Amino acid sequence: MDVCGRSKDWRLNESVMSELKLYNELIQQIGELLKTGREQAGRTINTILVQTYWQIGKHIVEFEQGGKAKAEYGSELLDRLSKDLTLEFGKGFSRSNLVYMRKFYLAFSKSETLSHQLSWSHYFEILKADNNLEISFYAKQC
Repeated sequence: MDVCGRSKDWRLNESVMSELKLYNELIQQIGELLKTGREQAGRTINTILVQTYWQIGKHIVEFEQGGKAKAEYGSELLDRLSKDLTLEFGKGFSRSNLVYMRKFYLAFSKSETLSHQLSWSHYFEILKADNNLEISFYAKQC
């Protein structure tokens, strides 16, 4: 017994409780690090995805134009490209997605104008607008 009349078991329980508290704090600190790291990774991946889709759009437009000022209308390029890219790289290259990548480049022909705050999903929705003025307006609002 100690001077207050408590048994030695009480001090042992206090020590265990203190260690448990420290351990729970450790778990919380590690959890915060993981959460922050995952958020940063997500933002980085999103930025790379947006830039990649912009580049794909640029390559499509430049290929279509073949050095000319404008592309020939009615090209079946996107159908063929969709099939070949899907075979080689998997899903994500539907004709519709390629149309939007192409439209993305045409709407934002200077990559410096892309917002790192917007995801591809945001741009995809913005690109559904009917004209470039609307697209520009919505992109600035975001």
